[in-house]
Amino acid sequence: MANGRGRDRGEPNFDVPEGRVAAPGTLDLRLSRQDRAGGGVAASGRDGGAKRGSGNGGAPKRGPAGSPVRKPKKRRGSLLGRLVYGCVVLGLWAVIGIAGLVAYHASQLPPIDQLAVPKRPPNIAILASDGSLMANRGETGGRVVSIKELPTYLPRAFVAIEDRRFYSHFGVDPVGIARAVAQNLTRRGVAQGGSTLTQQLAKNLFLTPERSASRKIQEAILALWLEHTYSKDEILELYLNRVYFGAGAYGVEAAAQRYFGKPAKSVSLAEAAMLGGLVQAPSRLAPNRNLPAAQARAAQVLAAMQELGFVPAQDVKVALAQPAKPAGSRGGGSANYVADLVMDVLDDFVGKFESDIVVQTTVDTSLQATAERALTDELNKQGTRYNVHQGALVSMKPDGAIRALIGGRDYAQSQFNRATTAKRQPGSSFKPFVYLAAVERGATPDSVREDAPIKIGNWQPENYSHRYEGPVTLRSALAQSLNTVAVRLGQEVGPKAVVQTAQRLGISSPLQANGSIALGTSEVTPLEMVGAYGAFANGGTGVIPYVIATVKSADGKVLYRRGEGGLGRVIDPNAVGMMNAMMHETFVSGTARKGDIAGWDLAGKTGTSQDFRDAWFIGYSGTLVTGVWLGNDDGEPTKKASGGNLPVEIWKTYMSVALKGQTPVPLPGMNRWRKAPEAATTASVATAGGPEEILGQIFGTNPQPAQPQPRRRQAQPQDDRNFFEKLFGVGE
Repeated sequence: MANGRGRDRGEPNFDVPEGRVAAPGTLDLRLSRQDRAGGGVAASGRDGGAKRGSGNGGAPKRGPAGSPVRKPKKRRGSLLGRLVYGCVVLGLWAVIGIAGLVAYHASQLPPIDQLAVPKRPPNIAILASDGSLMANRGETGGRVVSIKELPTYLPRAFVAIEDRRFYSHFGVDPVGIARAVAQNLTRRGVAQGGSTLTQQLAKNLFLTPERSASRKIQEAILALWLEHTYSKDEILELYLNRVYFGAGAYGVEAAAQRYFGKPAKSVSLAEAAMLGGLVQAPSRLAPNRNLPAAQARAAQVLAAMQELGFVPAQDVKVALAQPAKPAGSRGGGSANYVADLVMDVLDDFVGKFESDIVVQTTVDTSLQATAERALTDELNKQGTRYNVHQGALVSMKPDGAIRALIGGRDYAQSQFNRATTAKRQPGSSFKPFVYLAAVERGATPDSVREDAPIKIGNWQPENYSHRYEGPVTLRSALAQSLNTVAVRLGQEVGPKAVVQTAQRLGISSPLQANGSIALGTSEVTPLEMVGAYGAFANGGTGVIPYVIATVKSADGKVLYRRGEGGLGRVIDPNAVGMMNAMMHETFVSGTARKGDIAGWDLAGKTGTSQDFRDAWFIGYSGTLVTGVWLGNDDGEPTKKASGGNLPVEIWKTYMSVALKGQTPVPLPGMNRWRKAPEAATTASVATAGGPEEILGQIFGTNPQPAQPQPRRRQAQPQDDRNFFEKLFGVGE
């Protein structure tokens, strides 16, 4: 009965239990486990999942045979499943985090629709008169090149060593990153980087060199934009024109010129491999600094190119057998003085430009090289003996077109352009302006003036030899560079007239209109002096020296072309003839005898400033005007270097080459005033004097040419004069 009562008091269940059929007319109100709140989960959480009956005080439920029902086991997920589930959750959160990070850093960039590849700074290619490249100027160091101009192996060298999956990835290369990480973990140090060429380009175009996670994220974003906007070849072309190769060279053209002295389109396979390997570490792998390291890196590039099938094995074998070597240093060459001059004056001819331009100059590369050798060889040979450390040379056609310009002994050591910028006292080389002023007021080469002591206030100028000739012709006085005669002429015409004459011929430096102006005490530049002498060589037309012939855009459009120009007629033709006749005598019987070149009518004037601080010679033919200056930058006196020794020797060395093969032409108007042959012979015998006078020239304190007495010169043994001439050289 108890059991029966317990069942009658059980919880109502409105469903028919599974496997049973409700008796007709009965209502079972008991709840099954599934009917309870929580279902099976709630039931399984109590007493091992056994269902309690209310009629038996919570006794376990029994089966039909009275046996207890087994408690269901607690359901547990597998460990692997839980790990997978956790990974998925973490992965989702990671994606969300990365997306947020990318979105944040993308917000720091300009809007995508406003992104544009920044313009490359323009390059200025400076060419010689024959079209050959002399130098590049600008921030990049080389012009933009099209990938179509280049040999196929050149861009492939960069792909092989920097980004072998370049043509298959989408800007960021997960495979490459994974490979780089794996290799870096197995090697000491960082063996490889994971950046693609596109990422490197993005960094070069838009970002700073800063290394940070933020920059890498922005780099990846920009790489995706580049890949979406440009084709693979366009990206590679941009990369080749922007990547840095060291030594101020941006782009493959600048690098090829800098390291191999040739355009990028002409590099060999070995040179291309060296350029491809260089971008990894330009300062460490530069071939002009560390050739073994550069060649070893190039060998790695060649191996990668062969592995990828970019070049045949035979070509690689040849390249390895003949590794690339850098060309001779171009950065230290004198052509850079020309390039600097071009950059100084370029703004006068073209306005603002945003793309590459090409400047063709008037400079002859062979004459430039000849001038450089002539100057440096002489200084190397005799510079120490004479305590001369610097020099300059300017050579131009009579119309002012500069053919060679050397601004110093070594551009790599000093970029100061002494030819165009250094102002030094010209000494006696200034006297032609004094004589011209006198000629324009009635004097002639045969006019006579007194070579005797003269005093102006407290100033008493002396001749180089401290001796005086007495009455002399102007022709002889200029050839022998007599100071007293030049000062007398200066006083006759007036210092202001001397200054005005020099300025009319093109001297632009400030000149002091005083008595000493006749001896060249106001400072001028070599370029000014050579330009002024050009008027004598061309027959009287004032010269404006120029170095730029044309300026063109990269596509060939003419931006500037040199036209007819100059200062117009500045000397009367008759006066030109007289001046040329007098300065020709300098080569015949005067201070420039050692500079004479057989077959040519030459004219010029030597100059030496006070205390031998500056030594000059400016001479010319009918086709070329050349000036040489020697001295020291700090103004330290030389050891008796005068215009008649080292400068004349340099001048002759250069001019002998420059005039070779040309047909000699007469100097304008000179034949009318040429000295009679017999008189010239007499004068040539009476040039230097005997041993006593030669010693006076060598050890005198006033740097002007010796002027021994004519009668004494004739009486002196010729052998003695030649002996001292050969031993010491005849200075001014």
